[in-house]
Amino acid sequence: MSPRDRSVLLYSPAEAARLLAVRESWLRRAAGRRLIRCTFLGKHLRFSEADLTAVIAAGARPARDVRRSRSAL
Repeated sequence: MSPRDRSVLLYSPAEAARLLAVRESWLRRAAGRRLIRCTFLGKHLRFSEADLTAVIAAGARPARDVRRSRSAL
């Protein structure tokens, strides 16, 4: 998408999947099960910028603190 297209208020599932680098089928399934934020306009599924940000934030995991024991040195 070009910078000009960033003014889009809502993204289709195909556009949102491309932006998130996930399969469209995963996105549709997760939205249909209400596991991720989305907007339904009638039967039409759409995603806002805030919805996409929430999907990314939900997938974030903290780094693990891996400590090596002295015996391993």
